[in-house]
Amino acid sequence: MATVELTQENFNEVVGSDGLVLVDFWAEWCGPCKMFGPVYEKSSEQHTDITYGKVDTEAQVELAQAFEIRSIPTLMAVRDGVVLYSQAGALPAASLEDLIGQLRAVDMDEVKAQVAAHEAEHGAEPHTH
Repeated sequence: MATVELTQENFNEVVGSDGLVLVDFWAEWCGPCKMFGPVYEKSSEQHTDITYGKVDTEAQVELAQAFEIRSIPTLMAVRDGVVLYSQAGALPAASLEDLIGQLRAVDMDEVKAQVAAHEAEHGAEPHTH
């Protein structure tokens, strides 16, 4: 599967869906983004069960601001609507593969129980997206 261009209009639908979604926040002028782009694209062809999204931070300023993106590239991983990972920096292919393995291994029932417990203790906070 190739990457999906994410915009204000389709972001919630794509990222909020079940399964694993990776989001690459990037910009045309960003050197490290250009290095990471082919690694990300190749990974998308190897893992057809994962949705690979890209957010052009120049065109989608509101999305970049909503997720407080301060440095690019930033890779965010969302599984079943829960953000599990968000970090700036271009990952080498081996590190991206390792991260995908870790994301697949996460027990989502446990994560959702922790989220529910946190919300019960601190009150549900409004989502920013």
